[in-house]
Parts: sequence; C-alpha cells; structure tokens
Amino acid sequence: MGVSESDIQVVTNEAGQPTAVIVPIALWKEISSERETAYLLKSETMRRRLLVALERDSSIPLEDATAKLSL
Repeated sequence: MGVSESDIQVVTNEAGQPTAVIVPIALWKEISSERETAYLLKSETMRRRLLVALERDSSIPLEDATAKLSL
C-alpha cells in the first residue's frame, strides 16, 4: 500500500502522552478489513465458510446476481 511513518500522525495530550493516531483512509480500510476477517475467523462455522469461498473458483457477475435477486 505504501504508507510510511510520515503518513501517520500521533495525537498527544497536554502531558505529551500519545492518545490517538490519524491514518490515511486507505490504511484504515485495510485495518478494518483485517479486523473483520479476524472476527469472522473466531467462529468455526464462519472459518469453514470462508475457506470454502476462497477455494471456490466460480463466480457470477454482479449484474447477474442482482437480476436473480430482482434488485
């Protein structure tokens, strides 16, 4: 992704202690995605479903899926 240390800003309080960070939105989306995946992997059922989905080599275009769902 190419985020460097200079792209991340640390917010400090009056005592100079770090209290928060500001990160580029692309990095935040990546972090959020990883957290969601980690949450899903906690469940054995979801873990199996994700692994099956990863092994699946067939897919359908979005337009076909929306047509099938009448959206």
